[in-house]
Amino acid sequence: MAKKEIQIEEKPRETTVEFLASLAAVLVTGLFIITFIVQAFEIPSSSMENTLLIGDHVFVNRVQFSPPTHWMPILPYRQVREQDIVVFLSPAEPGLYVVKRIIGVPGDRIHLRDGVVYRNGVKLDEPYVIHTPNHAYNAYGDNFPAVPPSDFNNVVPEWQLTLPQHVEGEDLVVPPDSYFAMGDNRDVSYDSRYWGFIPKKNVIGRPMFIYWSFETPPNQYLQTEVSQRLGFLAHVVIHFFDETRWRRTFRVIR
Repeated sequence: MAKKEIQIEEKPRETTVEFLASLAAVLVTGLFIITFIVQAFEIPSSSMENTLLIGDHVFVNRVQFSPPTHWMPILPYRQVREQDIVVFLSPAEPGLYVVKRIIGVPGDRIHLRDGVVYRNGVKLDEPYVIHTPNHAYNAYGDNFPAVPPSDFNNVVPEWQLTLPQHVEGEDLVVPPDSYFAMGDNRDVSYDSRYWGFIPKKNVIGRPMFIYWSFETPPNQYLQTEVSQRLGFLAHVVIHFFDETRWRRTFRVIR
């Protein structure tokens, strides 16, 4: 008895036009996500150590702190809260992206005594904060806003003028649509004590997780010449495996 032949229908091959259409769809989707939902950001300074290190590359959620929209109601929108880490445009240096931790939201009363932060009269428990050993005492930064600002303290001139308007008693009162932020590496952080409040409109989003971390010199972000950038790029290629901080990969940021 002859065996019955089984005929398998051959799947038609994808045409060039179909391939290009699929590729375009992927690129458009990726572009949409990068433009409106997440943004890649590199940590340039040590002000957020040890939470974030120089050379940490993070993905920033651009949507969470945005005003809710009717066309995408299911997204987890919410207001910025105390202790949130946020990426924002610097009020002091236009075009510069900065990352800090929110210490005060509108209506909060903030002051520091001997480096300890008090919010609304309550001493904060800040296990994420580190202090630099043998760091020079900073009367202004450690006792803010009791000690008047000056050029010697590296306080921007505009903040020197407007700071007294927001002081009530021993506290700085955070105004509407503004935030007070500081770095976790408290002794070296250039933050709201020195340049003032973060306008709500300047907030870009919240860092979600570290997707790559590479050992990077502290002053690398200041190297703007093409030769310097190419030199470091070559260094990354050569030392990608031995200088990547693998243990920090995909670490969630809190």
